[in-house]
Amino acid sequence: MPRTHYAKSGDMNIAYQVIGDGPRDLVYVPGWVSNVELMWDDPVLASIWRRLSRFTRLILFDKRGTGMSDPVAESRLPGLEDRMDDVRAVMDATQSKKATLLGHSEGGNLSCLFAASFPQRTEGLILVGSYAKRLWADDYPWAPTPDVREQEIRDLETTWGDPDELADYQLGTRAGDPAFRDWLSRYFRLSASPQDAVRLLRMNTEMDTRDVLPLIHAPTLCIYKTDDQDVNVEEGRWIASQIPNARFVELPGHAHLFWADDPTPLLDEIEEFITGHRETAEPERVLSTVVFTDIVGSTDRAAELGDRSWRTLLERHNQVVRKELKRWRGTERGTAGDGFIATFDGPARGVRAARAICEQVRSLGIEVRAGVHTGEVELIGDDVAGLGVHIAARISGLAGPGEVFVSRTVKDLVVGSGLSFEFAGEHRLKGVPENWQIYQAADGRDHADTGE
Repeated sequence: MPRTHYAKSGDMNIAYQVIGDGPRDLVYVPGWVSNVELMWDDPVLASIWRRLSRFTRLILFDKRGTGMSDPVAESRLPGLEDRMDDVRAVMDATQSKKATLLGHSEGGNLSCLFAASFPQRTEGLILVGSYAKRLWADDYPWAPTPDVREQEIRDLETTWGDPDELADYQLGTRAGDPAFRDWLSRYFRLSASPQDAVRLLRMNTEMDTRDVLPLIHAPTLCIYKTDDQDVNVEEGRWIASQIPNARFVELPGHAHLFWADDPTPLLDEIEEFITGHRETAEPERVLSTVVFTDIVGSTDRAAELGDRSWRTLLERHNQVVRKELKRWRGTERGTAGDGFIATFDGPARGVRAARAICEQVRSLGIEVRAGVHTGEVELIGDDVAGLGVHIAARISGLAGPGEVFVSRTVKDLVVGSGLSFEFAGEHRLKGVPENWQIYQAADGRDHADTGE
């Protein structure tokens, strides 16, 4: 995660991060609420930022009243003018004279107004699932009626941050992933309080930027999902028709959050818009040892401790894991809320790292389980994919608290290393052909447990 800095916008402190050193600046203007630090805990969203940072200098920030930025007084809700000041303050702090704005959902309103008001600082405009108005009108039939919108707002405060109340359009194709559901609900809770979320929703309900659209002269790309249940694709088509020379792109899917579906098609469109071409990286296939770890019973423990204490515990867990990855020459490839994906250039180091992590986190009052497999994987930038990753994840799911399970491949490759194993049975791994012989790494130190 990049370091979080603060820019001064009037008397407000606006949190921001910078990643990448590409020739063009890209400012991400988030939707309703955000948290620049918690974003990095979702592996898909983190991979999106890494992909964008390969061809841009990516600037992330939290709008005032959300995330890591200063809260706002109830008597003074932030208007679009205030938030435009925040964008300029962040651009000034990062010495960005001109940038492309990537506005998502509510962030599109702010991006449109900024592009029209400050054309000298706007190189381009990208709208993703954005709207121009949030209440129904005869000439804007895609928005909800006032009664429907009011009921949505009333329901929000009582369901805010509840993982069981997340909508399908928020979860997308990741609806079946409990780790994503838990992360997203925590992301919302740590981005705004229930009352602040309601106040901000009421504020954006009153927004209407339709008259601004014809005044935008920067090159514009409008990306919308065919079945987005929050912003109608025809709404996006109309918005694109109002902006001179805007390009409209319709992508399949129903997720309103662009990290709740496969983001590759969207990123390809953005890369082509900014650079003039698509350079989707060809995967590098290598033999690697993949280690999966996750905290056992994390959901129950989080509910027991509460958000603040759980977050503190999770940060301490992450510090332990990263220390052991460094010690054993592992490469962190991603996190999934309460777990890690890492690769190693040797299977023995992978097993020893997994065992050390399980031992070290016990002092925090938690148990971790791990799965280890050596096989061919695909390396795409900082990301790792392929069947080898899938196998390691399935093996991890078989392990119990404090256990490290490995494939027979790993066991056979570490002969002579001093590591010992116990047969844990033959298992059918979901989505993987044939049965697999699985072994448990025995407890106790071996002669190479110094990390050398």
